[in-house]
Amino acid sequence: MDLSIVVPLLNEHESLPPLLERLHAVLGAMGVAYEVILVDDGSTDGSWPVIRTLAQADRRVKGIRLGRNYGKSPALNEGFKAATGRVVITMDADLQDDPEEVPALYAMIDKEGYDLVSGWKKVRHDPLSKTVPTKLFNWATRRVSGVRLHDFNCGLKAYRAPVVKAIEVYGEMHRYIPFIAHREGFPRIGEKVVKHHPRRYGRTKFGLDRFINGFLDLMTIWFVFRFGRKPMHFFGALGTLMFVLGFGATAWLVGDKLWHVWNHQPARLVSDNALFYVALVAMVIGVQLFTVGFVAELIARNAPERGQYRIDERVGW
Repeated sequence: MDLSIVVPLLNEHESLPPLLERLHAVLGAMGVAYEVILVDDGSTDGSWPVIRTLAQADRRVKGIRLGRNYGKSPALNEGFKAATGRVVITMDADLQDDPEEVPALYAMIDKEGYDLVSGWKKVRHDPLSKTVPTKLFNWATRRVSGVRLHDFNCGLKAYRAPVVKAIEVYGEMHRYIPFIAHREGFPRIGEKVVKHHPRRYGRTKFGLDRFINGFLDLMTIWFVFRFGRKPMHFFGALGTLMFVLGFGATAWLVGDKLWHVWNHQPARLVSDNALFYVALVAMVIGVQLFTVGFVAELIARNAPERGQYRIDERVGW
């Protein structure tokens, strides 16, 4: 198999037939052996019957129906596991990604030797409520990851097969796949300006929850790749810093009291200083919350059920 197209989707029954029609036209002209894997992430609008019909009409179309709405990252993860092509290209199902971009993306992987090529929607047809957070995401991710891409969140990406088989995406981490791939040892990451079309059907899935979760996932990825195998380097350093600061503050308060006593001046007990308790409680709660959050992430990342999602049905295999 030369090429696998992986399309995660949620409630996109209207856009699927025209998307597949355009894909077949483009891929047929390329003269490659291909498959289109449609991953239904718990749609409730009748998308699965459409997928079943499309798969029955063309053996190159395959469908995976997740048991419920897990999110785009799990849908992509299942598509990556099922893909058999030497090159894997992902795209959204809402017709905003142009199938005409596929040949150039494929060539950049197959001929130019890139590990991953990310699309760049240089001219976007989205409302400001989506474009402004996206620009903020891209700026923050560039600073944290060191990967110089303009558009991490573009659904149109191309990969060498070993890349998608080596990475795992969950939560909202699909937008940080270039970061993950780079840290997993795939340095040849490129970018291509791609056309972006206005949405024709349905409604955007972007919301405030994705905005917040995206930043939390960015922090998680940074932490896990830097300290995942050596968490004591982080927790030990943080604990030492807190201990030194606490010991220093206590020594200063005790020293201040002794100075007043030595000079026969009235002095309050250290425990009578309300600010001492406020600072102490704030530090303890802050360290506990910070530590518990990251320890829980480490436990979840190594849980035996990680990456296992209920699949109700498959067609085309």
